[in-house]
Amino acid sequence: MAQSYEQYLQDHREQHLQELFDFLKIPSISSLSVHKEDVKKAAAWLQTALGKAGLEHTEVMGTKGNPVVYGDWLHADGKPTVLIYGHYDVQPVDPLPLWESEPFKPEIRDGKIFARGVSDDKGQVFMHVKAIEALMQTAGTIPVNVKVLFEGEEEVGSPSLPSFVEEHKKMLSADLIVISDSGMPEKGKPAISYGLRGLCGLQINVKGAAGDLHSGEYGGGVRNAAQALVELLASFHDHDGRITVDGFYDKVVPATNEEKQAFAALRENEDKIRKQLGVPELFGEKGYSYAERTSIRPTLEINGLNSGFTGEGLKTVLPSEAFAKITCRLVPDQDPYEILELLKKHIKEHAPKGVAITLTEFDKGYPYVTPLDNPVIQAAGRAFEKVYKVPVTYKREGGSIPIVASFEQILKLPVVLMGFALPTENAHAPNEHFELENFEKGLETICAYWHELENLKK
Repeated sequence: MAQSYEQYLQDHREQHLQELFDFLKIPSISSLSVHKEDVKKAAAWLQTALGKAGLEHTEVMGTKGNPVVYGDWLHADGKPTVLIYGHYDVQPVDPLPLWESEPFKPEIRDGKIFARGVSDDKGQVFMHVKAIEALMQTAGTIPVNVKVLFEGEEEVGSPSLPSFVEEHKKMLSADLIVISDSGMPEKGKPAISYGLRGLCGLQINVKGAAGDLHSGEYGGGVRNAAQALVELLASFHDHDGRITVDGFYDKVVPATNEEKQAFAALRENEDKIRKQLGVPELFGEKGYSYAERTSIRPTLEINGLNSGFTGEGLKTVLPSEAFAKITCRLVPDQDPYEILELLKKHIKEHAPKGVAITLTEFDKGYPYVTPLDNPVIQAAGRAFEKVYKVPVTYKREGGSIPIVASFEQILKLPVVLMGFALPTENAHAPNEHFELENFEKGLETICAYWHELENLKK
């Protein structure tokens, strides 16, 4: 009897972990130009790994920015073709003193792998590579046709990928897209993500006097830029957390009854979440649960603000400048470009007197939802249940993967967000980690999913 993929994965566990560690040691930080060669090194590493796993036509392909890595295996005649997407770039490590171990020297503690990028998204990318390897080594074949596309700019908004996808539509043609760059609500509780929020952002720059002024001489007679900024920021919400920008909610699609049932099945313990976060109470838009506020409702958040003297002690000045960065998470059918125009109109109408305001736009991405009853979504649920032995739940992610909506618009394919990360794993923060249990079960779940898809009609 041929060896099962489950046994193969178990037998090669230590080898696979060491290979993952080698991948994680590469500081492929896409937002810092000093690491540009490291990004290329990570792409080359992935190409080699794909070839060893059994894929064909592996290639590091140039874009206007960082390269993408492609490979395929197309010998499952009459079976669906899956396009697997992920990213090999990672976030910066700041603040470094908060790390308990070096971010690019992986180590295992308390049943978790600690390293920058292990949860988002190198660990999950690596799992797809090893799932392919396990199937090829045990069966000599894969139940479905496979194409992989791994990029190196996701952490900076995927600026080069939409044009690459447009130019290579034929090469990337498939029946569905599978992405493992999302997560589960808690350990042992798998969930299928069937949607993502979109994104848009602005920087608000407030300019008052030509320079900082002595608060004793000019206080009360000249507009304080910091005060003007906070007044403007306060105008974005009412006391119940509802966004007050005219027209902001006009195109928001209400949740369906099926979605409401799925959210009820999540049964999130809000008091437990509150304690984990260390806050006196949770807060958000009135009339919605924490799960709904963080996934199917849009938001407007202040991500950072700065003005005046922030050093030790006191310096009695009127700040002449202030700025804040804000972002909105968007839901169907909100358009990021339309929302930005509504924000600009609101800012113009609520601009405090005595200062000048300029705006700088940031990343934009559309929201995305795959219908819950899509067969490829349901097949993913069966794969999770086979491995985790518990009912799967369905949820929409609160975060954004800008390229997902581009995939849908350009390739016209359903997207399955099949993630294994946990919300407590410090993605983008110090001490990022990944549960070994989800690494091991995730490998089996991916293999099981390909077998579930094998029996679906194209």
